[in-house]
Amino acid sequence: MSQFVHLHLHSQYSFLDSSIHINELVERCVSMNMPAVALTDHDSMLGALDFFKKTTAADIKPILGYEPRIAKVDASDEEDNSQSQIVLLAKNQTGYRNLCRLNHLAYSTGYALGVPRLDTSILSEHSDGLIMLTGNLAGDIPQLLLRDEYDAAREQLKTYQDIFGAENVFLEITDQGIAEQRLVNGRIVELARKADAPLVATNDVHYLDPTHARSHEVLMAIQLGRMVDWDDANEKRPTGFHLASAEEMAEKFSELPEALENTLKIAEMCDVHIGTGTYYLPKYDCPEGKSLGEVLTEMAEAGLDARIEEITQQKQTVDNEEYADRLKYELEIIESMEFPGYFLTVADYVQWARNNRVPVGPGRGSGAGSLVAYALRITDIDPIRYGLLFERFLNPERVSMPDFDVDFCQQKRQDVIEYAIEKYGSENVAQIITYGSMKAKAVVRDVARALGMTPQEGDRIAKLIPTDLGITLESAYDKEKRLRELLEEDERYKRLFDVALELEGLYRQAGIHASALVISDAPLWHYMPTTRGNNGELMTQYAMNETEEVGLVKFDFLGLKTLTVLDHAERLVQEHLKADFRLDDLGLDDSITYKLMSSGNTLGVFQLESSGFQELLRKLRPDCFEDVVAAVALYRPGPLGSGMVDDFVKRKHGQTPVEYPHPDLEESLRETYGVIVYQEQVMQIASILAGFSLGQADLLRRAMGKKKEKEMKRMRDIFLEGATKNNVSSEKANSIFDLMAYFAGYGFNKSHSAAYAVLTYQTGYLKAHYPAAFFAAMLTSESNRTEKVVRYVYEARRMGIDVLPPDVNESAHDFTLVERAIRFGLSAVKGVGDAAIEAIIHARNEEGPFTSLTDFCGRVDLRCVNKRTIEALVSCGAFDSMGLDRDIVLNNVSRAIESGTRYQQDKALGQFNLFGGEGEEQQLIDIEYAVPEERFTQRQRLRLEKDALGFYLTGHPLEGHAREVKDLGGWTTADIEDRASDGDNILVGGIAAEIRERRSRNGDRMAILQFEDLSGRVEVVVFPRTFAACETNLSDDLPIVVQGRVRIEESEESRIVSIIADSIITLASFRLEKAKGVTLELSSETGEDQATQLISNVGTVLTKHPGPVPVYASLRLEGSGRIALKLDGKYQVSPTDEFLSELRDIDEVTTIVTSAMGPAS
Repeated sequence: MSQFVHLHLHSQYSFLDSSIHINELVERCVSMNMPAVALTDHDSMLGALDFFKKTTAADIKPILGYEPRIAKVDASDEEDNSQSQIVLLAKNQTGYRNLCRLNHLAYSTGYALGVPRLDTSILSEHSDGLIMLTGNLAGDIPQLLLRDEYDAAREQLKTYQDIFGAENVFLEITDQGIAEQRLVNGRIVELARKADAPLVATNDVHYLDPTHARSHEVLMAIQLGRMVDWDDANEKRPTGFHLASAEEMAEKFSELPEALENTLKIAEMCDVHIGTGTYYLPKYDCPEGKSLGEVLTEMAEAGLDARIEEITQQKQTVDNEEYADRLKYELEIIESMEFPGYFLTVADYVQWARNNRVPVGPGRGSGAGSLVAYALRITDIDPIRYGLLFERFLNPERVSMPDFDVDFCQQKRQDVIEYAIEKYGSENVAQIITYGSMKAKAVVRDVARALGMTPQEGDRIAKLIPTDLGITLESAYDKEKRLRELLEEDERYKRLFDVALELEGLYRQAGIHASALVISDAPLWHYMPTTRGNNGELMTQYAMNETEEVGLVKFDFLGLKTLTVLDHAERLVQEHLKADFRLDDLGLDDSITYKLMSSGNTLGVFQLESSGFQELLRKLRPDCFEDVVAAVALYRPGPLGSGMVDDFVKRKHGQTPVEYPHPDLEESLRETYGVIVYQEQVMQIASILAGFSLGQADLLRRAMGKKKEKEMKRMRDIFLEGATKNNVSSEKANSIFDLMAYFAGYGFNKSHSAAYAVLTYQTGYLKAHYPAAFFAAMLTSESNRTEKVVRYVYEARRMGIDVLPPDVNESAHDFTLVERAIRFGLSAVKGVGDAAIEAIIHARNEEGPFTSLTDFCGRVDLRCVNKRTIEALVSCGAFDSMGLDRDIVLNNVSRAIESGTRYQQDKALGQFNLFGGEGEEQQLIDIEYAVPEERFTQRQRLRLEKDALGFYLTGHPLEGHAREVKDLGGWTTADIEDRASDGDNILVGGIAAEIRERRSRNGDRMAILQFEDLSGRVEVVVFPRTFAACETNLSDDLPIVVQGRVRIEESEESRIVSIIADSIITLASFRLEKAKGVTLELSSETGEDQATQLISNVGTVLTKHPGPVPVYASLRLEGSGRIALKLDGKYQVSPTDEFLSELRDIDEVTTIVTSAMGPAS
């Protein structure tokens, strides 16, 4: 047994300060035969539970502590900027709770400087059960001794002894070869002897091996944003901060054996246990004399009565007995598992949200399978009507906390959280922490920066790491030959990679879980340490699973943008189109909605947006809600790759007969045409054929889904036995079990699919019936994502909806409706902030529409609406309705502001009455608008519009080229985003909406383009060789053609699609090189004489532009069909931009198509 215990040790939970993983620490302690070890991370106990579980499992005694900062006088005083460090260790449960309390106070009372601090006053109130070590050189006592202030050091020691008890304060000595530390050690020993205080030896551990010192130096450089001089870094920094063996420590402190013995003594003094079998639910106030179960039963029964009344009003039949029996069954299980309080808590904040106009989703996850939840209006989908199973949510045969995921409107989600904080107490509610780790690509780039390499050099190696989800550097090395070659040929990259391997997976920073909160019956520090987020919100220091392990209950408050869209669209319909419209009143049987879905025109429809899903819908042609539920469940990689989706579609349309594995399964599988689509169907099969309870069936479903072979074998035997009792042959039962196991791997949670299908249906209904309101809401929700706005504007116009530019007299903050058109919101204009918008709307509401630019400047608050704001508004068209061209208005902005400013100043001083009669107010006189010498071209006008909005709205450089661009290669940017695969070769036309020049790793010029067509945007990477060849073709409004390959980088958080350009030429050049024909469609609404003149006019243009490309033409006369025109060889042309422009000037030329394939069809 080791004769030394490490009591001062940092792990990866000391972000960017220690390179020790808990797993590796435990393995090393086992190999070193250490009986105990402490964890003392900086400023937190983030790793305490992780550390406790893993050391306990390895039969090593965990000692819990942390290293706080100490203010000299008052941690709450901003003027007191002092800080030192000590080490605190928990002796017992009281000590652990006090550590948690001190963490909480450091991040609240002691957070005056933006860093967590304590002071002796705080320590004295929460010192029970704690041991204190005086720390390393950063400690206050070592600092005093270093300055040779012995009396002050002794006085500070006495202060700590008074706080913690003399027997619990240890003077710490450590030695990593630092001269100052060795000097201080001697003085600490002297102080210990004179003050009769115990010594303790530590090694301030930050990495496991001495060989890790180099990588630790890089880690510190990453933290501090500095660079490391690799060659002499470790000449300057000692290498002794490792997990030293007992023998090493004995050698270091051979003359102070008591300092080593005291490590064992302290380990013996400490005995803390974390963990509980109890759940600490928030308190729910019951009426006097009633239990939680009784209150839940009363509320659920009353709620179900109301639900049944609503169902019958919709002319649907209800089996009251079935609903009552199901409710009773669920309530009995909830009561037996002691979860009534959980249901009541969730119902409370959901009901508050509904009562306060916070949109709530119909359900999410397996919770939609609960009738109690439906009765309490936690969910909004009838589980009996749609065959949803309670046991999929709460299984009485697998005890675990229920877990309601509740979607709220994204904009108002925080309101519900604030309600919970107010109701249960600010110290009882916290958001759950998450950790961001240094993953393969990121750690390579971090290390490259710290080693002084350029971003391009870091990218060179990072881009050789495959984009597979969860890829590690080790697996990347095995997979990628080019990576191995680079490391072999360049020692700098080999060094970078080796360091990155040692740092990979370390935590880099903390974050906040997207949805999870804990709500407790008491201040959270009773059970765990807490911290603060960047915005001051209380956060747990334990991650999500760990909070449940200490008995705290997680509640999920999710923000769903679709609910925000639905709420906005509903209000627009009510305000402009149909006052009594309510989404909640919709049935799920609207044929027009299903027709829209079947057409595949579902851009913007929740879950159905991608081109792949649109293709599925065109094949499936859903005509009922159950089909939508199934489609949502089926459109996933597993089912799509298995062939079951094609089988499902063919069965629906009678192309393949519907067959059932067994006649008794028809009722369960009828709505999915005999295909096992849902996890609930797997459960039902086990129940129907083998007599499983639904709880047992859920355990089987889980085992099958997770491919637990041992458990599945045991379950197969039970299934076969039960099936035999139901007269199912062994052969048939085995076959069905295998079928269940196969589909369980692909099966989806029907409760989730059904609940989300409601939102899919509602967005589809709005698009089908109220498309203008729908797109106004969608555009508002995506107003900060230019590529989405471009796509939705294009789609709205395709559906015949006008999308109008911002207008100071009509626009609201968000997109809105004007008659049946969509009016851009002022918030979409770059440089126009909320204060300016509020000022404009206020002035408009007070005195009516603005009549001119001068009137505008005289009435709005010019402190909020400045010159740049006005110029942006003019540039995007917000003053167009006043009758002057944008260039004229822009030319007069300064004069209008001067006039408006004088008017407002005079008005404020009351000057007007000096020149008029009593009560008479002088009118604001409009300026005379000076016309600029050089007028805007259409190109300049559009460019300024794009600068103001981020995209083109009232026109587009591709106008007149749309058909030509579409016919190039069959791709649009929307297609590339939705359905392209990594490595696809593509040809696509558009414009370079943004051009950002960069330097390659060799210093060569390259560019990143935001490439835009009429359907959206995609990034195009132009490497130096291609850039040099195409630079003259890159203008922000010149139509171009990009040929290249698709690159897709996927991670757990994102999917980034871009194009690597091989060539970029202008559309005009491409046309001249590739065109095989020009097709003209002519139309004459008068007689033959006029048609003859039209053909002559066209012929004149054709003869002006001779070339090699043949022309194909057709003519439609009034009252007759289209006829082909024969053109002889003299009409072959060169299809230049000038040629096309001249043709477009002839009104009767309705369509011009240049094609690489000959005549257009």
